Amino acid sequence: MLHQEFDPPEALGGVVKCFWYNRADFGQGPSDFVIMPDGYTEIIFHFGGSCRIAHDSNPLPSPFIMGLLNQPLVLNAKDRMEILAIRCFPWTVFDLLGLPSGKEGVHILNHPVSGLQAPLAGCVQSGRIEEALELITQYCLQVRSAVNIDNMLLKAGGAMRAAKGSMPVSQVAAAAHATVRTLERKFKESSGYTVKDVSGLIRFEQARNQLWHYPDTNLAGLAMELGYTDQAHLSREFKRYSGTSPAAFARKAKKGERR
Repeated sequence: MLHQEFDPPEALGGVVKCFWYNRADFGQGPSDFVIMPDGYTEIIFHFGGSCRIAHDSNPLPSPFIMGLLNQPLVLNAKDRMEILAIRCFPWTVFDLLGLPSGKEGVHILNHPVSGLQAPLAGCVQSGRIEEALELITQYCLQVRSAVNIDNMLLKAGGAMRAAKGSMPVSQVAAAAHATVRTLERKFKESSGYTVKDVSGLIRFEQARNQLWHYPDTNLAGLAMELGYTDQAHLSREFKRYSGTSPAAFARKAKKGERR
């Protein structure tokens, strides 16, 4: 499997976290792979093979939006697949596309961004990945220039990410120069979720990434670093989002079974 990430231009700062490309051969399958929750929403273009949500006979179209998840999502894939994706912050992606927000894990798109599928497929099939990324970048810059994303959301989101999801809602509101009530209303309108919901996912993402890369990390110390009340609090929240304990996740990561 090949995975590469690319930084967006400065003009997309606070809206797009990165662009990424992935290539994998799942064989004649279908093979299961697990999408773990994190603090991002992604616009996914895929080429070559097919993928679907486990236990659903309908293949996923390209593109689709992978929204915020509260638990792991199992996908089935087969054959060789290549993926190009736009990793967005959840408080900006729906405003960027001019779509209503929602809590669906997977959003099927009926949007002009789907017009990128054919030219991107041509680039991918001929190995011109940099050209494909440039097409996506230019599209994002074009729609960004035409959209007024509330600066309050950008400030709030930046504060949440900087604090790794551990900042209380009142402090997030202060960082965004807003009242809690106004911030919560606008945040839910833009993302479909509350500030607390997204903060919880951001914090879980930090814990997951740490254990993924450093499975010998001390859990009590990690809980303190990320602002959990104690190790038991970390364990409850980790199991809530991942379906497994942090210790079990770390053991799998150590054996090279990370997903």
